[in-house]
Amino acid sequence: MAQEIERKFLVRNESYREQAFSKSRIKQGYICSARGRTVRVRIRDDKGYLTIKGASNSSGTSRYEWEKEIPLQEAEELMRLCEPGMIDKTRFLVKSGNHIFEVDEFYGENRGLVVAEVELKSEDESFERPDFLGEEVTGQTKYYNSFLMKEPYSHWK
Repeated sequence: MAQEIERKFLVRNESYREQAFSKSRIKQGYICSARGRTVRVRIRDDKGYLTIKGASNSSGTSRYEWEKEIPLQEAEELMRLCEPGMIDKTRFLVKSGNHIFEVDEFYGENRGLVVAEVELKSEDESFERPDFLGEEVTGQTKYYNSFLMKEPYSHWK
């Protein structure tokens, strides 16, 4: 099984914008967003993807992930089957030491939320922290995209 190991952080300044070596627009929806299993459809620029994720472990750092690129037209068709709510964001890629941080700047009802994730080879792998990283929110389900689709950032108190 493919295991995704990542840590997630809030972003405290916009320095990631100048440090980014790439950016892309992402729109995604969920065919299934049940706790412990999600099926996601994503359009990233002009490519489509279908992703299945399993439940996170107790720390929220690791979970099963399967992803395949699919034709853009199929992704667009699958988007029509998705649950209500859509995630719309720009993803910036920033190199820091030996790692790449994915910084997501959200739009729509999640406007104002900016989070960074880093994928690791093991849960205890060390990494160089870029200056834009703020509080760690790994394992806090309210920051999962599948949760933000149902309970957008703008609705939080």
